[in-house]
Amino acid sequence: MQFSNPDPDEILRLLNKVHSIAVVGLSPNEARPSFHVAQGLQGLGYRIIPVRPKVDAVLGEKAYADLESLPGQPDIVDVFRASEHVPAIVDSCIKLGIKNLWLQEGVIHEAAVQRATEAGITVVMNRCMWRDAVKFGAHSP
Repeated sequence: MQFSNPDPDEILRLLNKVHSIAVVGLSPNEARPSFHVAQGLQGLGYRIIPVRPKVDAVLGEKAYADLESLPGQPDIVDVFRASEHVPAIVDSCIKLGIKNLWLQEGVIHEAAVQRATEAGITVVMNRCMWRDAVKFGAHSP
C-alpha cells in the first residue's frame, strides 16, 4: 500500500496542536535548510529541540545527541536526515511513544513510514513543515 500524506485540513490541525518540535539533524550552520526551517518555526512560536550529536546548542536551545537523550517527549519529530536513517528514527519514535513524525522534503522511506503508521504514529512525508505552517496559517498553541 502506498503512503499518502494527511489532507491539508489534517496537516493544519496537527501543526496547530503541536508545541515542541524535536528537529533531528538540525545544523548550527546558518546556510543549511534545517537551520532556516527551525528558525522559521521558532518565529511562529514553536519550541525547537535540536537533536544532533556533538553540538551543544542551536538557535539558543540545548541540543541532544539523539531522541533517547531528550528530557521529555516532544509533540513531533521533524527529520532532516538522509532517508537511510529514517528506519532507526522510526524505531526510536515507536520505543519512546512519540505520536507525530514529519519527514522534510526529500526525506522518503515508504517501508519505515508504513511501520510508523501501523504503530499509530501520524506521519507527514516529503513536505516542509515551516512552508506548510506558513501556507496554512498554523502557529504553536
